[in-house]
Amino acid sequence: MKQKLVILGAGESGCGAALLGLKQGYDVFVSDAGNIKVQYQQELESIGVPFESGTHSMERILEAAEIIKSPGIPDTAEVVLAARKADIPVISEIEFAGRYTDAMKIIISGTNGKTTTTALTYHILKEAGLNVGCAGNIGDSFARMVAREQHDVYVLEVSSFQLDGMFRFHAHISVLTNITPDHLDRYEYDVAKYAGSKFRVANNQTEQDFFIYCADDPLTLQYMAQYDINSRKLPISIQQEFEYGAWTKAGTMRVKTNEKPPFTMTIHELSLRGIHNTYNSMASAVVAGLLDIRKEKIRDSLANFQNIEHRLEFAGRTKGVEYINDSKATNVNSAWYALESMERPVVWIAGGVDKGNDYEALRPLVREKVRVIIALGTDNRKIHEAFQKDVDMIVNTGSMEEAVHVASGLANRGDIVLLSPACASFDLFHNYEERGRLFKEAVKNL
Repeated sequence: MKQKLVILGAGESGCGAALLGLKQGYDVFVSDAGNIKVQYQQELESIGVPFESGTHSMERILEAAEIIKSPGIPDTAEVVLAARKADIPVISEIEFAGRYTDAMKIIISGTNGKTTTTALTYHILKEAGLNVGCAGNIGDSFARMVAREQHDVYVLEVSSFQLDGMFRFHAHISVLTNITPDHLDRYEYDVAKYAGSKFRVANNQTEQDFFIYCADDPLTLQYMAQYDINSRKLPISIQQEFEYGAWTKAGTMRVKTNEKPPFTMTIHELSLRGIHNTYNSMASAVVAGLLDIRKEKIRDSLANFQNIEHRLEFAGRTKGVEYINDSKATNVNSAWYALESMERPVVWIAGGVDKGNDYEALRPLVREKVRVIIALGTDNRKIHEAFQKDVDMIVNTGSMEEAVHVASGLANRGDIVLLSPACASFDLFHNYEERGRLFKEAVKNL
């Protein structure tokens, strides 16, 4: 008799898990309390997996031998609590997929920089000719990729929500970019619990594995001491030098992962600008060094990489004004990095769903670099309260088209109009991708 596998949530993660579960011989059922997108309904129908939309049939769900929970469903959801009360294991799709591949697994997490670091690491490995797949919180789900393709190496972006459901998963190389308070509503507003989730990247690692971390990040250092990390630790830093890891000195990045001379490259040669991207580039270069990729290939890849969509993405230039799409900046820390990298006066489009943001850290950068703030959201009070004394003007807008139109009217030749919201998108948009696409469309229509 087939084991019953229930999947909660029918997005990319859930449908990928259904595909892999079916391939592995499970009796699969998918349940989503919301409305399932048409593309995923059609996929489930085409592979013959039964599903329900708009409800959770508790009796049917609790027949499961195991449950895979999509990362968007909190542990406090009634269906999850009921499953745990019934002693049914609840895991993440990443955990499930990890059982069915013996490939090398590189996982990358952190509050900020994980998507860029994942994409950059994948780019270096692919350019070097490795049979590598990129999945997780970026692109296809890991389960879908394992079901359909076989790779020697997987580079996986993993969120804290995915890590929470990972128990036996083993990463050969793990990267923790940084820790800053985010998603605290899912962690009882306790930074220690959120940090604990992030440090799960090192779970099950051995002395033969590697843990790459930012030695300049105070929360990482504070909480790392509380965890027994068995893997070999490799720091990255722009403030201090180490025997192994990556660091900068006199404008040059140095990467040393073995007894050979270090890999060196000037910061100016990196395709990605800003301090935050120096960290991302160092982390990716350390991974490449551990895989013994030729230095020339690492250098070429770091120099020619094109950033991912919605992350400091060039969106156009008109009338001497440059437009930058950083819609993926859904928290204060991400917006800080974006503002820090700006080298010309900024008209800043910010706002959305405030996740308990503390804007104080942004104020010095805003005073130094921002002339005008275009507040985009249904409730902009906190933006006004935080920055009204720091800029010439704050203008409220209620749509992306309006925000871009107003920004273009207030921008001077040589300015940058930067969409870097520091907030979630769900008040006016379905997600940050839609927000970024609408920004680019509005820029094109100027």
